[in-house]
Amino acid sequence: MEPRLRDRIARRLAFVYGRPAARDTLPGVEALVDRYCALPPRPRGWSQADALLIAYAHSVAGDGPPLADLHRFLAGHVGDLFTFVHLLPFYPYTSDDGFAVTDYRAVDPAVGDWSDIERLAGDYRLVFDAVINHASASSVYMQRYCAGESAARDFFIALPPDTDTSSVLRTRNLPLLHCYETASGPRWLWTTFGPDQVDLNFANPDVLLEILGVLLGYAARGASMLRLDAIPYLWKQLGTSCAHLPQTHELIRLIRDVLDAAAPWVLLLTETNVPHRENVVYFGDRGDEAQMIYNFALPPLILHALVRGDARTLAAWAAGIERIDGPATYLNITATHDGIGMRPTEGILPESERAMLCDLARRHGGDVTGKRNADGSVSPYELNLNYFDAVNDPAAAEPEALQIDRFCCSQAIPMCLLGLPGVYIHSLVGSRNDLEGVRRTGRARSINRATLHAGELARALADPGSLRARVLARMARMLAVRRRQAAFHPDAAQQVLDLGPSVFAVRRTDEASGQSILALHNMTAGPQRVDAPVAAGTIDLLSDQRVERPHLELAPYQVRWLLTGM
Repeated sequence: MEPRLRDRIARRLAFVYGRPAARDTLPGVEALVDRYCALPPRPRGWSQADALLIAYAHSVAGDGPPLADLHRFLAGHVGDLFTFVHLLPFYPYTSDDGFAVTDYRAVDPAVGDWSDIERLAGDYRLVFDAVINHASASSVYMQRYCAGESAARDFFIALPPDTDTSSVLRTRNLPLLHCYETASGPRWLWTTFGPDQVDLNFANPDVLLEILGVLLGYAARGASMLRLDAIPYLWKQLGTSCAHLPQTHELIRLIRDVLDAAAPWVLLLTETNVPHRENVVYFGDRGDEAQMIYNFALPPLILHALVRGDARTLAAWAAGIERIDGPATYLNITATHDGIGMRPTEGILPESERAMLCDLARRHGGDVTGKRNADGSVSPYELNLNYFDAVNDPAAAEPEALQIDRFCCSQAIPMCLLGLPGVYIHSLVGSRNDLEGVRRTGRARSINRATLHAGELARALADPGSLRARVLARMARMLAVRRRQAAFHPDAAQQVLDLGPSVFAVRRTDEASGQSILALHNMTAGPQRVDAPVAAGTIDLLSDQRVERPHLELAPYQVRWLLTGM
């Protein structure tokens, strides 16, 4: 290990564990770096050609292993529209649709095996989920812990059942401690997310070494990015919220150092569904933590703008998004496998507007999941519904074409903003609320986690008049145009313009080539006349039409990408 890196890692270990434990732990970290540092390199960095698709390993399932079925769907209908594919947890699990992992080093045999993962990695830069805050109550670690094996001692956090944990931030309306039978008797263990997801004890350096080995193993198996699930809660300290603690940030920096040494092409993406001001701190100092964070405020703010027909709040927030020093950028999304987070709207939307969005979710066939606050009250955590049905009322008597226009307007905004666009597979193919899935599982999040039958999906996409085919065609057109424009590079300059409350307008400019694009989005169901700062003869990249005068007419929910400079 290079001496400066060794010294930096030693300082990080000392900050977290103290000097004696750091001295004992450092050789283990060095051994891991030395073991994996000869991995064959993979592509690095990002450009305007990059976009990220989010899917479960079983999102598309037919007659073969679901991973192979997903690969066939990507080959047949996606191609190079996406360069990254985020595979949500594909490991053996017991609950929470994969987020209660029993064995980090295995592939769930129900979806395929490592050869399926490696074939996918040959065509796409894969994002692996690193579910490292907690493991399944049936995991190999818990089995060893409950059996009293010395190597698993202190892998979890045991506390007296009457411990005061009232200061701890809760994202679930559940008790923090749950009881488990062990060889030494009952133990009450820390469970941030519920009884089947038992938090790992990172105060034990052996846990850190084990997880570093897991993450480097993912790099060896083809991961180009690691999504650090539930990372704000990694370090526990009673008397605090146990969220965003300094030790958590130092551990992320240490993970980054180790990856930079052994597999520098592997990016870190932090899953931090929290208020925006708390989210951006995971970039660290000049990007020395995560290279990428989710722009979690986007989904609820885009929804709010479309519901109100007023983009002013969205525009005011977007105007504050800045490029980050160092190799760091945003992942812009409207939907993921989870719901539409409400915490990112804290301090941005007034409580009356947040309540309006909660009411809308229920009216549109969805639900609202709450979080328990320190005072015992419950506040909105996320809206549970598919994004197509969030922006479109399933019961509304309006043309399907208008609903597609409204939805595609919502999807165009993440594509034109600073950062990389991330698209959930159900958004790509125009899925609606899976109400049967909710009835079957009893879980609100099942509403946008349906498994798509490969044959039915293929038949729908073969019909150009179907909802799925029309949405995919529109999405594919935008993605294909975007990837050719230097002004849409994730790091290109961004300026949000005020062209009236009905239109969200943003200009992107590539300083090297001079290319500039003005992206206009009509956020209303009526036509809008816009006095845009463009010259006659400007090309609309989406329609290939020339603009002959600056007084533009935007149809309801129309999106225009105007090439204003080269």
